[in-house]
Amino acid sequence: MQTINEDIKNGTFKPVYLLYGEEAFLKQSYKKKLRAAISGDDTMNYNYFEGKGLDMNELISLADTMPFFSERRLILIEDSGFFKTSSEALAEYLPTMPDTTCIVFVEEAVDKRNKLYKKVKDLGHIAEMKRQDSAQLARWAATILAQNGRKITPSTMNLFLERVGDDMENIRMELEKLISYTMGSEVVTAEDVKAITTVQITNKIFDMVAAITAGKTKRAMDLYEDLLTLREPPMRILFLIARQFNQLLLVRELQASGADRGTVESTSVRSRKTQQPGGGIYERTAHFLCADLRGCRGGSQDRADGRPAGGGAADQSAQKFRALILKGSASIRISGSSTGPGWKRSNKKPLFCHTHRIMVF
Repeated sequence: MQTINEDIKNGTFKPVYLLYGEEAFLKQSYKKKLRAAISGDDTMNYNYFEGKGLDMNELISLADTMPFFSERRLILIEDSGFFKTSSEALAEYLPTMPDTTCIVFVEEAVDKRNKLYKKVKDLGHIAEMKRQDSAQLARWAATILAQNGRKITPSTMNLFLERVGDDMENIRMELEKLISYTMGSEVVTAEDVKAITTVQITNKIFDMVAAITAGKTKRAMDLYEDLLTLREPPMRILFLIARQFNQLLLVRELQASGADRGTVESTSVRSRKTQQPGGGIYERTAHFLCADLRGCRGGSQDRADGRPAGGGAADQSAQKFRALILKGSASIRISGSSTGPGWKRSNKKPLFCHTHRIMVF
């Protein structure tokens, strides 16, 4: 992103850019910045294409067209799927493309072995828009508040991020609400945050899992009723709870293998709580697995290497969890195998399965 900012500042642009990753807000933000810097309000020399099945020959022909009364022609291509399929024609064309043409690709996911990806890397710039960690989000949010004459303490900022999650577009909208709500006040308080922000569904799910494993049935049922009141589909509640248990087990195994915190947070465990300072999934994992989930993997004690015991049926905590879901119309079994990844398909088709940790029936 620093390279793109420098190119925009200096007015010197590379022939091709690729913006990809799971943070949609950053992709859209830099897409707009590049368009404004390269073509501005010029619509004659700007072309936009979206979706799969685009005609490469048409794109190449357009890229070969000289700009009309302008220095550059900008072609913006979004969600094309070119970086996950064979795009040899476009990859072979890029080195011969006129220097008056600039192509910007915006994609959700890419295959780094793809020929077009490698060619863009050689000729232009690739920016991966990752989910930002809690520290980066806190700085970004604090900057927006400061620009609007608001101050916020670190503890209140942590509360704000805990409630709204790590999606930057959602954070931006919640900040707008918070700024409007605190009109006339200089300092944003915890009471302001609780009064105006919307709690994300996944945060309620995490709290529900914590209540289940702690044996706090009333608290768990209250949260479950809250989710139903918010019109959250029961099957989605089931899926999200299963995913939370899966994340807890995955983090515990990474900890047992000696992985440091940075490694744990850079894995496929992408919960907002993973990156939240204080009270996050990383800090609470030991409690969940050692004290409560031990029997969910079938043994009364962890193994000598610190990993949960393998095999067996769900324990009392899992039974409480099962009873909460779908008012008894569905069940969940938390199990696992320490002998290898994956599950062998049985006569029961799983709703959710990630490696060898959780299966929902």
